[in-house]
Amino acid sequence: MLEFDRSISRRTALRRTVGGVLVCGSGVASLETHSPVRADEAGLIVRNSRPLDLETPVTALDGWLTPNDQFFVRSHLSTPAIGLAPWSLQVGGLADHPRAWSLNELQKLEQVKIPAVLQCAGNGRAYFRPRLPGVQWEKGAVGHAEWSGVRLVDLLERAGYQRGAGHVHLLGADPPPSPKTPRFLRSIPIERALDPNTLIATHMNGEPLPFLHGGPMRLVVPGWAGNHWLKWLRQISLAKDEAPGTYQQSGYRMPKSPAPPGAVLKPADLVPLTVMNVKSLITAPADGSMLKAGNHEVRGVAWTGDGHVTKVEYAVGPNSPWRPATLQGEPRQGSWRTWKFAWETAQPGKYTIRVRASDSNGDTQPETTAWNKSGYLWNGIDRLTCEVR
Repeated sequence: MLEFDRSISRRTALRRTVGGVLVCGSGVASLETHSPVRADEAGLIVRNSRPLDLETPVTALDGWLTPNDQFFVRSHLSTPAIGLAPWSLQVGGLADHPRAWSLNELQKLEQVKIPAVLQCAGNGRAYFRPRLPGVQWEKGAVGHAEWSGVRLVDLLERAGYQRGAGHVHLLGADPPPSPKTPRFLRSIPIERALDPNTLIATHMNGEPLPFLHGGPMRLVVPGWAGNHWLKWLRQISLAKDEAPGTYQQSGYRMPKSPAPPGAVLKPADLVPLTVMNVKSLITAPADGSMLKAGNHEVRGVAWTGDGHVTKVEYAVGPNSPWRPATLQGEPRQGSWRTWKFAWETAQPGKYTIRVRASDSNGDTQPETTAWNKSGYLWNGIDRLTCEVR
């Protein structure tokens, strides 16, 4: 069993991930009685201090890649101590040739780069009604980075995975805060593990993977929600069945069909949460902006899980028809696309701008998202208000 230093401070963790950012205050104890605290330099919103959860302001998502120091942070357990001993990744279970891989050994294998959206499953939880417990993410628990590393399938083939292997169990180095807290053990089906786009990433946007983003290595599963993107990866085990434990067997599950708010569902009525749904965000101008009369450019990003974004539409004002925005870049599964439209000759007044995206599966963002008890996968039509003077 691996042992980790539990004494690492939140301030140390912040310095490692955003280059010396100091947190003003102690975080948010209650949504009803406290406002979110902002980290000084990076402008990240502190949604939780223990474990550390940092949200990206939407305006920082205005571009193709999200800078590392602006990228949201999601933590489940305590922060591990990194660098006290050489890092290794154990691959075993239903394998003919189990072995441990050092970071240097991984970097001698073929390296691949994939741009992909990482989004917390609970992004947008704050917009569900009735309100739900959990981290009150608004729009910024998402980011787009270029991830570099080795294909998971390359390690599994070298391990000689056996015919009976149906799932791949994944365990990180983050220690539970108490002996009663279970480890964050997750698994993915063998078919997804063998997908050539599933990576063990050691770099993010051309830099070594930052500490609070899972450095020195994490799993990258393009198109799937962030609960599968395990950080601080230490152990990979091939197994016949899904991983046991609360984080796999009862957590991160969705209703098979929409249920009314407050409905109590049986385990048989739930399925694992995997693929993200289609979604778009307005990244410029900022919500609540005061603008001069005249011409303005409205910009944003859009993504989906399976397939790719095929169109983004916008409407300025409550009774305006939907019009097509201009998509930029090439479509790629798991990646996002930027979009823009020209708002010409804006006249004085107060406005609501709405945006919705559609994907290659024929899905379009709904007005609101069907309620679920955990507040997962909010993808209601995005909107902002602004005033022209």
